[in-house]
Amino acid sequence: MSYSIDIITWQNIELEVRYNPSYCAVLKGDEAMAHIEVSVLHPEKHPLPITETGYKSHFIHRIIVEEYGAATDFVLAWLNHESQSPTWKDLQENSRQGELF
Repeated sequence: MSYSIDIITWQNIELEVRYNPSYCAVLKGDEAMAHIEVSVLHPEKHPLPITETGYKSHFIHRIIVEEYGAATDFVLAWLNHESQSPTWKDLQENSRQGELF
């Protein structure tokens, strides 16, 4: 399997995005499945709105990724969308304030 690898930065977090647009060769056209892996490079294992561990493996229809132009564009849109969740906002607020318990 052939993956493209890109390094991007989102909110001062350095990420590696690995993308294979034809993960499942059996499915064709709109049904073709792609695979995206997102790994936090720095700060190591930093949580993201899409993963608490700093790593996410995600299977998705290739056509959805193509609608964003590139896998990195899809990942950035995904992160920006999920960063609006109350859970992520609470985590960010707690990390700024520090937790007492």
